[in-house]
Amino acid sequence: MRGMLRALTLAAGLALAAPVGAQDAPPAATLIADQIRVDGLNRLVADGHVEIFYDGYRVQAGSITYDQDTDQLLIEGEIRLTSPSGTVLTAEAAELSADLTNGILRSARLVLDQQLQLAAAQIDRIDGRYSVLSKTVASSCRVCAGQVPLWRIRAERIIHDEDAQQLFFDHARFEVAGVPIVYLPRLRLPDPTLERSSGFLIPDLRVSNTLGTGLKVPYFFTLGDHADLTLSPYYSTSTNTLEARYRQAFRFGEIELNGAISRDDLRPGETRYYLFTEGEFDLPRDFTLRFKTRSVSDPAYLLDYGYSDADRLTSSVSVGRTRKDEYINAEILHFNSLRASENNATLPTLLSNVEYKHRFAPATIGGVAQTKVQVFSFERRSNTDVVGRDVARLSAEGKWRRNWQTGNGVLISALGQVNFDYYVTSDDTTTPSPETRIAPFGAVELRWPLVKGGANGVSHVLEPVAQLVWSDTDTSAINNEDSLSVEFDEGNLFSLSRFAGQDAYEQGLRANIGATWTRYDPDGWSLAVAGGRVYRADNQNQFPNGTGLNGRLSDWLLAVQFATAQNLSLINRAVFDDGLDFTRNELRLDWSTDALDISSSFIWQEANLTENRPADSSEWVMDLAYDVTPNWTAKADWRYDFLTDDASEAGIGLEYRNECVSLDLSLSRRFTSSTNVDPSTDFGLTISLAGFGATGDTTRYRRSCLR
Repeated sequence: MRGMLRALTLAAGLALAAPVGAQDAPPAATLIADQIRVDGLNRLVADGHVEIFYDGYRVQAGSITYDQDTDQLLIEGEIRLTSPSGTVLTAEAAELSADLTNGILRSARLVLDQQLQLAAAQIDRIDGRYSVLSKTVASSCRVCAGQVPLWRIRAERIIHDEDAQQLFFDHARFEVAGVPIVYLPRLRLPDPTLERSSGFLIPDLRVSNTLGTGLKVPYFFTLGDHADLTLSPYYSTSTNTLEARYRQAFRFGEIELNGAISRDDLRPGETRYYLFTEGEFDLPRDFTLRFKTRSVSDPAYLLDYGYSDADRLTSSVSVGRTRKDEYINAEILHFNSLRASENNATLPTLLSNVEYKHRFAPATIGGVAQTKVQVFSFERRSNTDVVGRDVARLSAEGKWRRNWQTGNGVLISALGQVNFDYYVTSDDTTTPSPETRIAPFGAVELRWPLVKGGANGVSHVLEPVAQLVWSDTDTSAINNEDSLSVEFDEGNLFSLSRFAGQDAYEQGLRANIGATWTRYDPDGWSLAVAGGRVYRADNQNQFPNGTGLNGRLSDWLLAVQFATAQNLSLINRAVFDDGLDFTRNELRLDWSTDALDISSSFIWQEANLTENRPADSSEWVMDLAYDVTPNWTAKADWRYDFLTDDASEAGIGLEYRNECVSLDLSLSRRFTSSTNVDPSTDFGLTISLAGFGATGDTTRYRRSCLR
């Protein structure tokens, strides 16, 4: 009996795992049954709750009979075989070779990756690779008693190639709710375990008032293990378009190209196109090469087809490295404005920049120091005097900071900085060239962090800050090209200069005064408040109206942040004067729950001519997703201008998902118009079937037959 048991366990092990021609001895298998008996001299029978465990496989059956003479397994009674990959094979009866490479299973069902179910009158196992299913039905929908699945594919025969991870259908009929829709004599689809396979992707139906009604049918090409190409023909009543995406991964980097070419009724007789490329490669000595290019045939093409809402395109190539105390970067950039109000000939479209930063701790004076060297230049295509101005700059910068702490916890800091700039200007007879500037900074800062804890677990942190800053007056004739946009917020309240670039710096004697207070509650919520103001000895008239920094006294800055343990975050940042007239106010809300995701912001800004904002602006932006039921999700987005009382963008969407199908409906409207772009309305419909290819986890959408 021991010999027969060993034979059965060996046969079971081979049947479950061993490939044909394997030379290594199989691992031991475990057999469990209510009863095991020997029938004659060559047959062993296991009855009642039979289970075999072998190398991650599991076989369950009512009974298993092993015939040593024929080396065959006869399996009966609710057979279930589960592989380590999650594939499940069930049947009422089976006659199989001991290694499971050949045999027949009757009234069988094959479940691939816990998603796609294939039910057949009979399954033939061939050479341990192919499963041939006869008179079969395939579906990833939950099939309940007395109900027709939402969709299914009936076929005379289905061949599952386990090695190629492909499904081949003969005389396939696709049905929706039991109604035949499409007949295909031959059909090939990837099984759910295959992540990459050449073939058609999910079609996309699009209806637009500018492009008409059309259909995108993408086809995916696998080009080896490290590259792929997707071609998406887009046919509509108003356009013929071919979209393309190419990706390739290398040992030390990757590239991606996206583009399209069109002939449409919007610009008859013209060929329209766009091409976006980007890539990144690792270089020796920790350097990284990055590049991206952006090109388009006309300013309206990207918006007409919904590829991008960018109105300024940036192409660049850079080589850089970042280490703990060092930063090196060299880059060349090209800008192309699509705005009707801007002329690329008079914009600085070609820029080059080389920058080196080094941080260290000086031994003699202590603290932390940083040096920076930069070579920067830009060119305009126009050679016209003044408006075609080109500039090259060499800059050197040194920073130093040291902190001391007193016995009562006051933190005293000394800060110093010196900037050296050398400018060469051409195509501008009104600006002297070359021009040299030296800008020294000095500052003293006091911080007093105070912490208070309560018996109920609440803690408070209060930190008043006072900073006295001096910098020399700039008497040079350097044009301000890179510091026209200025922000005033809690991030730069205690900065030596609030200008973003190098061409301008904050001047004179000034005091930056502010404080922060934070309350932490043991229930998981927190409240933080930060505020302050800038006091100047003299008004330098550096900042324009609309920034909150103009005048001898700046506006008040106040920022409030509230956060809870339930993923609710509320932030408000305001800049206002003594009369509570607001220069800028921004409110942002983010809230995420099991059923709701909402992100909304409101911003009001005073007019600022230097930022090309001649009138006040007031906008509300909102993005919303709400799970109406476990399967239905409603979406909405909105952009509204309160001053013009007009919406600039709006969209709604409805998404349905269950274990076997997903449906996505969307409707969007762009209300804005310009010389290049007209308002447009777009409707989108996408339907995809789960169970073919890598579709992700659908278990959260799985329905129950009880509801």
